[in-house]
Amino acid sequence: MNQLAPDQPIPERLDLSVVVPLYNEEESLPQLVEQLLAAVRPLGLAFELVLVDDGSRDDTAGVLSRLTATAPELVAVLLRRNYGQTAAIAAGFDASRGAVLVTLDGDLQNDPADIPLLLSELNRGYDLVSGWRHQRQDAALQRLLPSRIANRLIARVTGVRLHDYGCSLKAYRREVVSDLNLYGELHRFLPALAFIEGARISEVKVNHHPRRFGESKYGLDRTFRVLMDLLTVWFMKRFLTRPMHVFGFGGLAAMGVGLLIGLWLVGEKLLLGSDIGDRPLLLMALLSFLTGVQLFCFGLLAELQMRTYHESQGRPIYRVRATLRGNGSGG
Repeated sequence: MNQLAPDQPIPERLDLSVVVPLYNEEESLPQLVEQLLAAVRPLGLAFELVLVDDGSRDDTAGVLSRLTATAPELVAVLLRRNYGQTAAIAAGFDASRGAVLVTLDGDLQNDPADIPLLLSELNRGYDLVSGWRHQRQDAALQRLLPSRIANRLIARVTGVRLHDYGCSLKAYRREVVSDLNLYGELHRFLPALAFIEGARISEVKVNHHPRRFGESKYGLDRTFRVLMDLLTVWFMKRFLTRPMHVFGFGGLAAMGVGLLIGLWLVGEKLLLGSDIGDRPLLLMALLSFLTGVQLFCFGLLAELQMRTYHESQGRPIYRVRATLRGNGSGG
């Protein structure tokens, strides 16, 4: 594979980059590249196929090396170890040069022939187009039912109404991807993250094929990771630029409860002469007040971190879609 020398100029921007994360896909890889080229070459676009080997244990890296010699549009990114699908997609985004990016899985369950459909929908003025596997070819109990429950939960929490968050076949404009930082399992929440940044999102029905090679890489532990990342996305959507609103309110409420209970106990002690030393309410008052102080301090620290996050990167707290000026504005 060719690598850029330190003094070699960066290649020019392309029209399209197709990013595919791979993990143990040596059997499906030749057919995948063949189908991708057959789907994209007729479009007449300047494009590249960015295939990311996420530390596969089979001969995926070797197959990629051989395919790069026959397909000039192919870019192979080999990661040192298995980092997970989110990291592989992020690596593909970083290595890509397309003004538009399309992602899909490497197991041939997503259909490369649907890529023109996504691009057509994107050209209608959207920033992100997500695929919907309306006739999904997976096991009903192990995959379909948990997926439907998760899709409804994610849509309700994030406010982005999509039928199929788990579909990897998606199309993005470069400026949307440039605003996103991916960690954990956040690749499935890309529409929600893009929505936070003000992206216009659409969904189209796409094909889905039964698995022909290998086995699924998803297990039950994925459900718990998704739930944790869903909480992260919910917090980012509601309180990314104002974390004090959640921590501060909780802190003030807890301190208020502790203060009221404490005043009640002091009143009983002074007015009625009651013994309050062994009262559970006294312990509750102390814990509530201390918890409130801690939450309030967390809010202050979160505010400082938020300001550091935005100011150190020069990131504004808003996104401008367009600026329109009259003909007489000059400049």
